[in-house]
Amino acid sequence: MQCYYYHFFFQDMFGKSDPFLEFFKQEEDGKWQLVHRTEVIKNNLNPSWKKFTVYLHTFCSGDLNKPIKVHCSDYDSDGSHDLIGVFQTKVSDLQKAVHGSPNNFAIMIINNLHTLFQLEAQYSFLDYVMGGCQINFTVGIDFTGSNGDPRSPDSLHYLSPNGVNQYLSAIWSVGQVVQDYDTDKLFPAFGFGAQVPPDFKVSHEFPLNFNSSSPYCQGVQGIVDAYRVVLPQIRLYGPTNFSPIINHVARIAAGAAQQPNAAQYFVLLIITDGEITDLDQTRQSIVNSSKLPMSIIIVGVGEADFKAMEFLDGDNGVLKSLTGEPVARDIVQFVPLKQFANAPKEALAQSVLAEVPNQLVSYFKIRNVAPVNPPSPTK
Repeated sequence: MQCYYYHFFFQDMFGKSDPFLEFFKQEEDGKWQLVHRTEVIKNNLNPSWKKFTVYLHTFCSGDLNKPIKVHCSDYDSDGSHDLIGVFQTKVSDLQKAVHGSPNNFAIMIINNLHTLFQLEAQYSFLDYVMGGCQINFTVGIDFTGSNGDPRSPDSLHYLSPNGVNQYLSAIWSVGQVVQDYDTDKLFPAFGFGAQVPPDFKVSHEFPLNFNSSSPYCQGVQGIVDAYRVVLPQIRLYGPTNFSPIINHVARIAAGAAQQPNAAQYFVLLIITDGEITDLDQTRQSIVNSSKLPMSIIIVGVGEADFKAMEFLDGDNGVLKSLTGEPVARDIVQFVPLKQFANAPKEALAQSVLAEVPNQLVSYFKIRNVAPVNPPSPTK
């Protein structure tokens, strides 16, 4: 179902009253249902109600021609509010008044009350995705020594007899959901913190397929296959640096940000045991990335202390760089895998991806960019 939002602004002159507005939509049985009530403006001769947001489905059942009724009342603390005036309209009429010529605004008069309406469309995550926004999914895997020797059953990289471990579980759970939004199903996949052949120097950004010019894996299965092939060829080492892989995706996202449309958005999945060593650099990288069409998902594996990951998530406060610059918007979501040990597989994916839709919408909203192919409201 297509969902729209609409903002309404109200300005007018009243006498000495405490006015508030109530909006009703007409149900199929003819009854009127309250869908929104504004705040009360106390004893104000020139009240201006706060901007509010309502789903178009909630406001008028998605039907622009469904009757809408507006009550303007004078608030009384005992609940016996005095009705100042009533008028009936529909969203389609308001749209014509706002966007049509020669009138730019719909003026509704209620007993000498002039109320000014302005409509402003917003879009949902599905509006952007269905409208042509490509979700670009990149995976970064922690191959540092703190994970333990992959040959040992105690290692987080140890492959069980059935060929799985916590890293692969995270890749499968998240990737299978994200790939549905990626049309070409080609995912760049990188490792960091390992000594890699042929010279076994430490790399903080190496393609799992060892192909720097084309680090893409075909679908989630391609990532899993590449992981299994590369694991015995590398040496887990360190340190654990997140900033190189974040900066890699950010450079690509910065190119997409130069385009005047909502055609691309980037999601970086970092799977780690949580022992980060470049926290300050990572903070700066996240602050820089928060200005780009990009989200970062961190999945923590193992039993380590994930306080640093929770700090990067910023849920307990606005994340700032070392110089004090705050993030432009929240783009990091951290989820510890151990919390989902006994939960259905889809529970992890739902939790990990819970914030991405709002993060995507917030980016394009800040830039005032509509979907490439905006949906048409119900007529």
